[in-house]
Amino acid sequence: MQAVAENIGFDVMAVRKQFPVLTRMVKGKPLVYFDNAATAQKPQAVIDALDNYYKLHNANIHRGIHSLAEEATAAYEATRDTVQHFINAPQREEIIFTRGVTESINLVAYTWGRTNLKAGDEIIISGMEHHSNIVPWQLIAEMTGAVLKVIPVTENGELEMEVFYTLLSTKTKLVAIVHASNSLGTINPVKEIIVAAHAKGAVVLVDGAQSTVHLDIDVQDLDCDFFAISSHKVYGPTGTGVLYGKTVLLEAMPPFMGGGEMIKDVSFEKTTWNDLPYKFEAGTPNIADTVAFKAAIDFVNSVGKIAALNYENDLLQYATNQLEQIDGLRIVGKAKHKVSVASFVIEGVHPQDIGILLDNQGVAVRTGHHCTQPLMHRLGLPGTIRASFAMYNTKEEIDVLIAALTKAIKLLR
Repeated sequence: MQAVAENIGFDVMAVRKQFPVLTRMVKGKPLVYFDNAATAQKPQAVIDALDNYYKLHNANIHRGIHSLAEEATAAYEATRDTVQHFINAPQREEIIFTRGVTESINLVAYTWGRTNLKAGDEIIISGMEHHSNIVPWQLIAEMTGAVLKVIPVTENGELEMEVFYTLLSTKTKLVAIVHASNSLGTINPVKEIIVAAHAKGAVVLVDGAQSTVHLDIDVQDLDCDFFAISSHKVYGPTGTGVLYGKTVLLEAMPPFMGGGEMIKDVSFEKTTWNDLPYKFEAGTPNIADTVAFKAAIDFVNSVGKIAALNYENDLLQYATNQLEQIDGLRIVGKAKHKVSVASFVIEGVHPQDIGILLDNQGVAVRTGHHCTQPLMHRLGLPGTIRASFAMYNTKEEIDVLIAALTKAIKLLR
């Protein structure tokens, strides 16, 4: 496939060459990978970082005095520094390594939530949240007697902000909000939400699973209290991620798990906790994948987030225009501000059937409710077909998607 990026300074073909998987065939067809909102593919630099760690530096981190332990520790902690600068966190100690956004949200729920919430307190989430930002708060509400309130979603896939302001009160103790919807691509006005929530004395957690790879994240500018990141959405390995939290909150929170590393001193009578960030990093972590996460961030920085975002926006606009030409196809989620996610349904056709037929033509999309069942219920849908675009995708690949869709629809009707 030949493609030339229209954005000055962005060379999509040079980017593609860094992703080995993009050269493979699926069902005899060149792979077209449009499932990036589920997980992004990995550049060679990330693969090399994993390989290099296990070949040359594998050891448990911290406390060890031999050379491999010191090398592994240095590489692991270098990722913490890189993440700090990537999201402009004030202090490296505010970067807590987790298994991803799901664990990050659960950490806040079970430590901050259980400590600070009581009967009658209110938690606000939105109607477009991923299950990982719904279920933990339901569980904590059951434990504490807190009340869960939900910001409604419009037909266009935007938050009903006027309702948010009516829900917000002095009873609100936490607002947990997705930055960018994985199902619709909607970019929510999180800065506005944070300002309003803080005015009522509430704490704000931002789910950055989908936004971190696309948008320029500055946690100091946002002034969020917590921000959650998954490595694998940002071209990094699976099974590792980050919770950013303000120091004053993290210091006051109890540990999430007990074990090695998160302690200063242990006796049968009393245990004292380690300093930040290690208080929240019990046990042997996912060292290799965390080390390789640095390579992913370095890759994104080398390409340039703004250039990549502009290119992805071009892809989304092109795809939207092409999809709207297909008879019976309806775009789901028409927010004014979106990341590069195109969700759609086709009249009289089940999304899963389309997904199977597209895979037969080498095109990978995601079908179903995308772990946002309440949102699908709100929209009256069993699910959607979701094509999500990354910086390595091309307009020519979108043309392949359109042709494959047209063929699939003819077979199903």
